[in-house]
Amino acid sequence: MSDRDPAFTAEGKFWRGNLHTHSTRSDGVLPPEEVCRRYQAEGYDFIALTDHFVGLWGYPIVDTVPMRGEGFTTILGAELHSGAMANGELWHILAVGLPADFAPANAPSFLPVQGQETGPEIAARAVAAGAFVAIAHPQWSGLTLADARSITAAHAVEIYNHGCAAGCDRPDGFAIADLLLTEGRRLSMIATDDAHFSEPDHFGGWVMVKARENSPEALLAALKAGHFYSTQGPELRDVRVEGDQIVVECSAVVSVIALGHGTGAKAVHGASMTRAEVPLARLNNSPWLRVAVIDAAGKRAWSNPIWLEGAAKPNPRVLG
Repeated sequence: MSDRDPAFTAEGKFWRGNLHTHSTRSDGVLPPEEVCRRYQAEGYDFIALTDHFVGLWGYPIVDTVPMRGEGFTTILGAELHSGAMANGELWHILAVGLPADFAPANAPSFLPVQGQETGPEIAARAVAAGAFVAIAHPQWSGLTLADARSITAAHAVEIYNHGCAAGCDRPDGFAIADLLLTEGRRLSMIATDDAHFSEPDHFGGWVMVKARENSPEALLAALKAGHFYSTQGPELRDVRVEGDQIVVECSAVVSVIALGHGTGAKAVHGASMTRAEVPLARLNNSPWLRVAVIDAAGKRAWSNPIWLEGAAKPNPRVLG
C-alpha cells in the first residue's frame, strides 16, 4: 500500500497565507491597507481579509485588489453569518474566494432573525459562488456535532484559531473534524489567525498552500483540492504511507504523531527529528489518517487527512 498526501505531489511551491482576518471594515482595529502591509512585512505571501458579513457594517466584501503587489496577493472573502446554531447563536462561516457582488443574507447584526437563511444554506450558496468554505472556530462557537453535520457544503474545518487561543483559550476544531472524517466527510483542515489586532491574535497559525503561482485563482484551486498543510511554524516536507508505517519528513521536531478514527493514535518522540516512521498498527484500521508534529518550542504543524487505498467512498451529498 502506498498513499501520499497530495500537498507533496502537486506541482508548484508552497505559499504562506492567512485565511481569516478582520479590519476596521468590521470589528478589527486596523484599516485594510495596514492589515495587508503587516502580513506582507511578516513574510506572508497572501491573505484573505474576511470581515463580518452583516448589515451593521454594510455587508463588506473588502476590495483588497489595490493592496496586491510584488510577491504578495489577496483573496476576496468574508465571514458569513446567518441562522442559529443549536445554542441559539448566529453561525460563523468562513468563505474565501467570494465574488465582490455576493448577495447579502438578511443578517442585520449578530442576532438571529426569523426566516433568514440558515447556516447550511448560506454556506452552500457561497460554495456555488466559487468560494472555499470552512466551518469557523467550532470550539469557540459551541458547535455541536449535529450543527457540524448540517453544513454539507463545507470544504474544511478550522482546526486551530489563534485569536480564539489568545482571547478565550478555545482554539480547537479537531474533535468535530475527526468525527466528521469518521462519518466519511472528506474535509480538509485549516489553521488561521482570526486576527483583529486588538490583542496578540496575529501571526500564530497559517496555511502553506502548494500552487504553481501566487495568484488568487491558483491558490483557491489548491485550497479546494486540499493541496496544503497548516502550521504554527514547523514545516512538513512529505507525508506518505509505506507498507505498515507512515513516513513523515519535516523540519526539526521532538514528536511526530499519526492519528486515525476513534482512539487510533501513535507517537514517535526524539531529538531534532527531521524524519520519522510511525507504525500504523495503533490506528485501528482507520480508513483515514492525519499527522501532527511538535517542535521543541511546542509549536505544531498538521497535515490534511489521507484517505487510504480501498477506503469507503464518501457520500457525494456531503462533498463541497
